Amino acid sequence: MVGLAPSTLIGVSPASTGPGPGEPQLLEAARGGDEGAFGRLLEPHRAELHAHCYRMLGSVHDAEDALQEALLRAWRGLERFEGRSSLRSWLYKIATNAALDAVARRPKRVLPIDFPAADPAAGPGEPLLESVWIEPYPDEAIGIEDGFASPEARYEMRESVELAFVAALQHLPANQRAALILREVLGFSAKETAETLETNVASVNSALQRARATVEQRLPERSQQATLRELGDQEVGALVERYLQAWERNDVESVVSMLSADAAFAMPPLRDWFGGSEAIRAFLAGWPLSGQWRWRALRTRASGQEALAFYSFDPEAGSYQRFALNVLSFRGHEIAEVDAFLTRTTEDPDREVLARLPEQAFDPRRLELAFERLGLPEELPA
Repeated sequence: MVGLAPSTLIGVSPASTGPGPGEPQLLEAARGGDEGAFGRLLEPHRAELHAHCYRMLGSVHDAEDALQEALLRAWRGLERFEGRSSLRSWLYKIATNAALDAVARRPKRVLPIDFPAADPAAGPGEPLLESVWIEPYPDEAIGIEDGFASPEARYEMRESVELAFVAALQHLPANQRAALILREVLGFSAKETAETLETNVASVNSALQRARATVEQRLPERSQQATLRELGDQEVGALVERYLQAWERNDVESVVSMLSADAAFAMPPLRDWFGGSEAIRAFLAGWPLSGQWRWRALRTRASGQEALAFYSFDPEAGSYQRFALNVLSFRGHEIAEVDAFLTRTTEDPDREVLARLPEQAFDPRRLELAFERLGLPEELPA
């Protein structure tokens, strides 16, 4: 078989002119080398397979690489698919194994709060040169659905891409991670999971028991999905707007008044984070809300959570330029965590240079991830 074009695997959806042939006819055509037929077979599964790879790897970029590899394996092995399982189960087996191979090649991804909190008087810390951070997920842009994948699933689809959940998954050994995702997120049976992982049901159940204990210990008491539903759309909108306007006014006290006493403020790719509202107050007053910068923000969503895309004013450009995607985690009416994914970084270790982060060059990789994938504009007018 010939190699597939990237657009067939990830990205542009194959054009559709109606219901067309069913799965058996598409399978037959795809086995004969018809890439269009293969693309139509994949299309109903594309978004969920991408999300599956993301949960395994904690990175949108790594997920795309793993999915690309998985679908190439599926294309090359299509003649060997005999239909004893569903096409979906077969694709998940291939995607899981591709993700497991990727896990073995790189260190686990984490959030900065896995490191000790920093001294706010020192200002922003240094960025890690190798990206080891969990990345926010453009769930709405990709098409993640609400609710549960199946009646047997324990976690909601959007809950399963929340930052806290994905971060907890990364602390699991790879096979435990896969077992929990397949059983608790996707609702696969123990038998299906065992077949996917090429093991037995007893091993799956044992891995699942250990994985549950680890994940539940690391997760907050309530998911963001449950919290946002309880607050309601109107109240969530009012809270986000109040937070946004406080930043645009450089109003430190108003921002801090919205934080929980034990709130955390992190800024990947910088390693440092600040814990507790008093430490965050000192950091905000000395750095981003000191009055040296002018901010504007747009409301969006990422990782199943409320988010704000921040832009800082650039005098040379005469407009507001992309700066950071802030993913908010609520606990009741308070903000318990802010993960500000910076799109501007510098490799200069001088803290005086780091203090002027809004003036540094864009990091194209994070820029693409944090803004372009969410359909956010390149700049905002002054």
